[in-house]
Amino acid sequence: QTVVSIIVLFPILNKVLVTKFFKLQLLRSTFLFFATYFFFTSLKYLQLVQVNAIFQVAPIFVTLLSAIVLKEYINIKRWGGVIIGMLGALLIIRPGAEVFSINIILPAIAALCYASYVISTRFLSQEESATTNFIYSSLIGSILASILVIPSWISIDSSDLFVFSGFGLLGALGHLSLINAFRMSEASFLAPFNYLNLVFGTIWGFYIFDEIPGFFTITGSLVIVSSGIYIWIKDKK
Repeated sequence: QTVVSIIVLFPILNKVLVTKFFKLQLLRSTFLFFATYFFFTSLKYLQLVQVNAIFQVAPIFVTLLSAIVLKEYINIKRWGGVIIGMLGALLIIRPGAEVFSINIILPAIAALCYASYVISTRFLSQEESATTNFIYSSLIGSILASILVIPSWISIDSSDLFVFSGFGLLGALGHLSLINAFRMSEASFLAPFNYLNLVFGTIWGFYIFDEIPGFFTITGSLVIVSSGIYIWIKDKK
């Protein structure tokens, strides 16, 4: 992702790297890196569906932080949508001894880091260009990952290079889309749509890992998606 970004932006790279908020860019990119790190680490111990369900506390964090940090007004409709979405996530989690282990902390920390990244992205999206925000999150993440991987580095098989490249390009498209979304709307409005990650995670979990979602997973997902659509309809009126 970083290599492709540098190649594409090379003609204007000297302008893109200019920022008035270097420390905030560094902090924002670090939040995204650790959100990714803790999310991937939790997949070693929990099912994909479980991780995505626990991660759905992120919109709650986003809404709270947007009110505290960005001073955004959160109306009762948005609060209602977020709470309903959280109830949908709880339907999937169904508190029990197996889920509520020490490993539950990992996706919860990932959600908090991601929410902090979202809030800082919302602020920077109003102050700097999307390309500047994008290149810093990619570049700083690559530096941190390169340092972290040194003790346990394993050479990548040539047959896996295409897959890794695909992940990088999809991640780049996702981050760029998110940055542009924050230029057009408030963080608290966009927060409930993060619940869609749960639906996509369930689909991929079934397709790749043969994880069959149960009744509560399907019901909770429907509740979560409905809450996001509800907020969107109400805000469009």
